[in-house]
Amino acid sequence: MAIANKQRQVKEIVRCGKDPKYFFNKYVKIQHPTKGLIPFATFPFQDNCVDDFVQHRFNVILKSRQLGISTLSAAYAVWLAIFYKDKNILVIATKLSVAMNFIKKVKVAIKGLPPWLILPELTSNNKQSVEFSNGSSIKAIPTSDDAGRSEALTLLIVDEAAFVRNFDELWMGLYPTLSTGGRAIVLSTPNGVGGRYYDLYMKADAGENEFNPIKLPWDVHPEREDEWFENECKNLTPKQIAQELLCDFAASGDTFLQAEHIESIRQRIRNPLEKWGPENGVWVWKYALSEHKYIISADVARGDAGDYSAFHVIDTNDSEVVAEYKGKIPPDQFAMLLNEAGMRYGKALLCPENNTYGYAVIMKLIELGYPNLYYKKERDKYAAMYSGESNIHKAGFTTSGTSRAQILTKLEEVLRNAHVKTYSDRLYNELKTFIWKGNKAQAQKGGNDDLVMSLAIGVWLYDTTPGMNKSAVDINQAMLNAFAVNRNSVKSSTLPKDSQFAVNPFRPIAMGSEAPSKNGAKEDDPYADLKWLLD
Repeated sequence: MAIANKQRQVKEIVRCGKDPKYFFNKYVKIQHPTKGLIPFATFPFQDNCVDDFVQHRFNVILKSRQLGISTLSAAYAVWLAIFYKDKNILVIATKLSVAMNFIKKVKVAIKGLPPWLILPELTSNNKQSVEFSNGSSIKAIPTSDDAGRSEALTLLIVDEAAFVRNFDELWMGLYPTLSTGGRAIVLSTPNGVGGRYYDLYMKADAGENEFNPIKLPWDVHPEREDEWFENECKNLTPKQIAQELLCDFAASGDTFLQAEHIESIRQRIRNPLEKWGPENGVWVWKYALSEHKYIISADVARGDAGDYSAFHVIDTNDSEVVAEYKGKIPPDQFAMLLNEAGMRYGKALLCPENNTYGYAVIMKLIELGYPNLYYKKERDKYAAMYSGESNIHKAGFTTSGTSRAQILTKLEEVLRNAHVKTYSDRLYNELKTFIWKGNKAQAQKGGNDDLVMSLAIGVWLYDTTPGMNKSAVDINQAMLNAFAVNRNSVKSSTLPKDSQFAVNPFRPIAMGSEAPSKNGAKEDDPYADLKWLLD
């Protein structure tokens, strides 16, 4: 009888070692939140996951909450460690309490097994790890920049990967540890668009990396019906519903635009008619029309770092972006590119951001003699100190904390209501990763916002410059005080004799300067040089 029992045990051991699903359902116990210790009776969707774990080296799981996938991963780790020698299993969790909870699930599964089934002895048992006499181990740790870097891993499990701090940097360190044949299970609920987890899943779904994608929305669970979903939704915000139940990346994050508006932008994407300029970075959807007016706004970067220079050409007659540029280019070359684009679009009103590198672009544009630069009248305390006048005409757009918030608010309004149509997938990709972090809208880590900021300047200029926005028909002198002045197109004889404005766009010049007219008399109308705006 003893021999027969021994033979049955050996057969069971062999079968369990070959079939993890059989092992889970026959011998593993789990801790249920209300029922206590119960057998681990897996559902079909969990069985499918196990098949994927076995068949695929790399798996990335996009899941709803409370589907038991973390428990399934813990059971799979136990199976691998018990039945196979020298398996180094590492679990990365968002924080220490989550890591300890994972190990607790591992220990519950081990404790519930019959003694004869645990072939290797448990040689180490602490809060974050267990080790076996066969050389296998399971360790769970909270995230850190160097987590697992020095270890050659058999299996890496990253739990709630979308919420793991610095996962981009962490993955760059962890991936080489799998180079000797290691496997990975990366699982999470969504946390907005962008980041390493998002990229892993989306590329896997498109067949562009070596990961097998697994999507598990709420209704994969056979015990969840529409009534359950409706009841859950009553206690959740739309963002939480997207994140916890629907596996919706876009709606689950704090994106600058709501998901449906981002989707509307995606649906308008079309291929450009032409690409020109450095590395074909200028994309053209419509060519210039002689009777139309155009604005060009630009966000300026150094040209050799992580940021890009960008510009947009907005047709103010049809309210659409007809061309854009994004690329890494030195400021002087960017100025020449802007000059050419401006001339192609009927001497468009050109407004670069006047930051450090933007100033260099503006100076180059003046040197090139571009005829239609944007100037704005601003108050300046230093101008008052040295010239007696508190107002200066400043070329380009000045970005500050206040002005940045203003132009982004306007951008959100314009894009939400489709008041300016866009066709660019480059812009769409930036908007997907342009998020709210605290009270500031900014690119998600690893993303870019160069096109976003360029367009923000453009739509603000379009909305506020007299004569540009079709709704701004009734223009008065008070409005002229606040908006653009094109000094570069004014003949030198109409400026004060000591004016150096041709070479210094930030030189203080009073709006009401008594500049001589062409016939030598004083100009009665201080806004004479603004009349171009009313054409």
